[in-house]
Amino acid sequence: MIAIGISKAGGPEVLRPVEMPVPVPGDGEVLIKVASAGVNRPDLMQREGKYPPPPGASDIPGLEVAGTVTATGTAAGRWKPGDRVCALVNGGGYAEYCVAPAGQCLPVPASLDLVSAGGIPETFFTVWANVFERGHLRAGETFLVHGGASGIGTTAIQLARVFGATVFATAGSKDKCKACESLGATRAVNYREEDFVSVVMSLTGGRGVDVILDMVGGDYFGRNIDLLALEGRLLQIAVLRGARTEINLAKLLKQRLTVTGSTLRSRSVDEKTALAAAMERGVWPLLESGKVRPIVYAKLPLTHAAEAHRILEEGKHVGKVVLVADT
Repeated sequence: MIAIGISKAGGPEVLRPVEMPVPVPGDGEVLIKVASAGVNRPDLMQREGKYPPPPGASDIPGLEVAGTVTATGTAAGRWKPGDRVCALVNGGGYAEYCVAPAGQCLPVPASLDLVSAGGIPETFFTVWANVFERGHLRAGETFLVHGGASGIGTTAIQLARVFGATVFATAGSKDKCKACESLGATRAVNYREEDFVSVVMSLTGGRGVDVILDMVGGDYFGRNIDLLALEGRLLQIAVLRGARTEINLAKLLKQRLTVTGSTLRSRSVDEKTALAAAMERGVWPLLESGKVRPIVYAKLPLTHAAEAHRILEEGKHVGKVVLVADT
C-alpha cells in the first residue's frame, strides 16, 4: 500500500509517499480500506517532532479515518467485511489501509459519504469528551469556543447549539466570524480587532460564560479566567500559544471555578471504546438527521499530504481538511 511517511522532523516537505506492507488486524481490531483521513493539528506537531506517537502505535501520521472494513481479527465484535465505518486511531491514518480497534469504530451515518466521514472522529470525540463529559455543558448555559472556525470549533458550535446552549466564538477574520455565526454562534468575535473578554462580558450583562473550550493557552488563560461566570468551567485541550502562564487564584476561589485539561490520543482503548459508545447514543442520531455535520473545507489526494499541512498552517480554512485515498 501507499502511506505517507515522515522522512525527518521538519516542515510539510518532509511528508513523503512510501510503499509499505498492508497491516494485519490483531485481536479486537479491524482492517479498514481507507477512503479518507482527516488532517489535524496533532499531525503537524508529530511531523515537527513535537508529538511522537504513543508506544505501540504506527509512526504513520493520521488520527482518524473513514472507509470500508476489509478484514477482522478475532473478537472484532459487530464488524464484518463490507461495513462502512469511521474510526479514531492512534496513528496510521495517512495510508490506503489502516488498522483500528473495533471499539473505536462507528458506523458511517447514512446521510454522509465516506469522504466527509473522515472528518468526524477526532473532532467529534474531542468535543464530546471535553465539553459534555468533562465540562457538563447543559441547556440554557453559555459557552465560548476559541478557534471557532477550526475543525474543533465548527463541531463545538454545532453540538453546543443543538443541545440548547448560547454559543460565542472567537475567530481571526470577518469571514470566519460569519461562518461561525452561520453554524449557530450568537456572536463571533474577531480577536484581531476586538477584545473577546469585553465583548462577551457585554453580551452576557457582565455575568460571563459557564464553559470555555480553549486550545490557545498562554496569555489566553488569564483572560479566560476573567470571563468565567460563577462556577464556570475552563476546558484546556491544547497550548498553541504556550504552556506556561499565571493564574489569579483569588478569582478561582471567589468564583468557584473548575479548570481541567485533557488529551485524547493517550487514552486507553477501553476509555475510547466507552467514549465511542456514548457518542453513538448522544451524537450519531444528530449526524443521521443532518442536525450537525462535519464541515469539510478541502479534499486532497492522499499523496498531497504536504499541501494539506500547508493549508492548516496558513490558517485560512473553515472546518476540516481531509485526504482522499486513491484506491
